[in-house]
Order: sequence, then structure tokens, then C-alpha cells
Amino acid sequence: MIVLGVILLVIGFVASISILWTIGIILVVIGAILWILGAVGHQVGGRRHYW
Repeated sequence: MIVLGVILLVIGFVASISILWTIGIILVVIGAILWILGAVGHQVGGRRHYW
């Protein structure tokens, strides 16, 4: 999810499409939150680890 967010950020920046930029930021933030929750030991979506 983080990788997809970064790809959308780059495409949105290069093509000057603000909606891709916004979606990319949202995906990076959600991916980082899920990654942190998984690293701390909380179950995410019924799984012990999220990656």
C-alpha cells in the first residue's frame, strides 16, 4: 500500500493531477499506520502481521 501510494504521488506530481497526489498521500498514511500496528503486535484484519 505504501509503494502504491508513492507511485501515485510521483505520477500525480509529474502529470500535475491533484487527485492522484491526494490519493497517494492517503494511501501512504494508511499503509504506514497499518505497518506500525502490525509491528507493535496488534492484529490487523485478522492477521497477526501486516506486510
